[in-house]
Amino acid sequence: MKSRGMFGLSVMLFAIGASAAEIRGVVTGPKGPEAGVWVIAETTDLPTKFAKVVVTDDRGRYLIPELPQANYSVWVRGYGLVDSKKVKSAPGKPLNLKAVAAPSAKAAAEYYPGMYWYSLLKIPDKSEFPGTGDKGNGISENMKTQEQWVDTVKNACQSCHALGSKGIRTVPKLFQESGNSFQAWARRTQAGQAMTNMATGLGYMGLEAALKRFADWTDRIAGGELPLEKPERPQGIERNVVITMWDWSTNKAYLHDSIATDKDHPTVNANGKIYGATEESTDMVPVLDPVKHIATQIRHPYRDPETPSSASLPKGVSAYWGNEPPWDSHTSIHNPMMDREGRVWFTSRIRPAAAQPAYCSDGSLPSSKVAPLKESPRQLSMYDPKTNKWTLISTCFPTHHLYFASRDPNYTLWTSAGGPGSGVVGWLNTKKYFETGDEAASQGWTPIVVDSNGNGVRDDSDTRLRAAFYGVTPSTVDDSVWGQSMGIGFARMHQPGYLMRIVPGPNPAETALTEVYVPPEGAYSPRGIDMGTDGVVWTPLASGHIASFDRRKCKGPLNGPEAASGKLCPEGWTLYRMTGPQFKGLDPSGSANHAYYIWVDRYNTFGLGANVPIAQTNGSESLMAVVDGKIIDFRVPYPLGFFTKNVDGRIDDAQAGWKGRAMWTTSGTRTNFHNEGGTDNRPKVYKLQLRPDPLAR
Repeated sequence: MKSRGMFGLSVMLFAIGASAAEIRGVVTGPKGPEAGVWVIAETTDLPTKFAKVVVTDDRGRYLIPELPQANYSVWVRGYGLVDSKKVKSAPGKPLNLKAVAAPSAKAAAEYYPGMYWYSLLKIPDKSEFPGTGDKGNGISENMKTQEQWVDTVKNACQSCHALGSKGIRTVPKLFQESGNSFQAWARRTQAGQAMTNMATGLGYMGLEAALKRFADWTDRIAGGELPLEKPERPQGIERNVVITMWDWSTNKAYLHDSIATDKDHPTVNANGKIYGATEESTDMVPVLDPVKHIATQIRHPYRDPETPSSASLPKGVSAYWGNEPPWDSHTSIHNPMMDREGRVWFTSRIRPAAAQPAYCSDGSLPSSKVAPLKESPRQLSMYDPKTNKWTLISTCFPTHHLYFASRDPNYTLWTSAGGPGSGVVGWLNTKKYFETGDEAASQGWTPIVVDSNGNGVRDDSDTRLRAAFYGVTPSTVDDSVWGQSMGIGFARMHQPGYLMRIVPGPNPAETALTEVYVPPEGAYSPRGIDMGTDGVVWTPLASGHIASFDRRKCKGPLNGPEAASGKLCPEGWTLYRMTGPQFKGLDPSGSANHAYYIWVDRYNTFGLGANVPIAQTNGSESLMAVVDGKIIDFRVPYPLGFFTKNVDGRIDDAQAGWKGRAMWTTSGTRTNFHNEGGTDNRPKVYKLQLRPDPLAR
């Protein structure tokens, strides 16, 4: 009784110490203090919905800092629990909370990251590959290996939809009316405006074989099957995170990603607005003022009135939106980047793909002479917040991601093409563009050519690859530009996924040479790329790894007859297994986890140190860092189904310690309505900060 009394006194004293801008207290459960659980405070009193999340320390104590004055609903969420009752409170008031133990394993599993559920999906055995088609095992003849199948599940399905989320692992009643679960899945994959993309992916796998496995998966879950593994509560430094979130955009829109600052000058736009890219969902660019808690929108213009809209995409009846097409984007705003002047650049569609200027293919430009281009599905745009004016730039080459070469006096903006179709890498000389306004003379592109004859110069006997950049990052240590190509299943072609290093040379259209590197045995299919100031390249792999590649470790020649194989420097690779379960029967050295992209925190904007890679592991609904060879996993537990595609870090005040630094991101799933909150759920801006301890103010 004495020890319990002392504990109660310490709880009371801790809670009483709350300042006017914080809520603090202790979380206890049936067995005492609850360590490593989340405390969530949410309000609708501000101009846009606002929430903050912290983690309890090893004594169950929590402190939610820097709360705007408002009335909050506060509750507890954690592994092994179900949500506690929401309690009304306000900053400055002590608040002790009672955690609620999950009454069953099923109730507890509802709060697991989606990966724990989708790892129950049965992957065809290695012996079933290569596929033998409709007259054989139903697996497409395109599928040569089990790795291709897994890659397609992750990079053609999970990369757009959070597969293990509640809205995916259960089948809506509307689709169940179609008949058995196979027929229900056939109908659900024809719903909405992404039906063409889904049909392409499923067809590549073998439609019947794929649908049977997805139907079996949801049947088993409906029958009571639960994840085979349980996640661990946050440990150590994972408990120091503070997550702040705001609603922005609309419930029918989805965000591809967002931007807060210049990735090489993280003090640019300090305390400024955040900008989002809404891809196929809308032409309205969401904007958040995180100081005033105000979410607004800016309409993205397009140049040609014939620019197509996603509203015209083929669609089936949605279980959420009925016959109404929720998407209506002409501009397909894919990826934003901020320059050192605070201007926001986008890869965006400003005209029809085939409306190419003559110089794109007539040989009047060095690039069009080498690689004539007949279409460009997406081009470039730039928004200047100082003048509120847009600049639209028609590029001959397709654009997908973009990145500025900060070392380059021309401040070249390098872009990726996304898919392999064009087989080129494009760029815009921004210095020349701002001086002349000549979009033709300021742009260029080059095919991917490997020095396979080993003479050090590009000529007709070298090997040209159909590959193109998906991710892109100019080197931080020399004049090369690195990219990453989608391989195996996603590329719809039988080549591996490469890391690629282009050395432009004096006339890039004619002189650029490319080195290519494939992951070592047992690892495959990179997606996303970034580089630290040390020149080390990082990429996540569909095999369930975060990988680094250090070219300085290469021992032999990197050109010659074997260069196009990508296997000349296996010693450059280091693999780190993502946390979480693996699909049953697959190599346990990998994971069912998946990351859409990766970002390297070059300047310690988050607080884990300089040059720390952070993967957007949407399988585990988290952001996953590699620090000193160890994985640190920051889960975002609310709303369930956290899914993001890119992050950046900003320093608002270098003298303010952890309070002046943050990592920023946004919702990235195409289907926010599959997640917690349903059709009322709106995309979020997330700000993650790292305190020195779980109770720091």
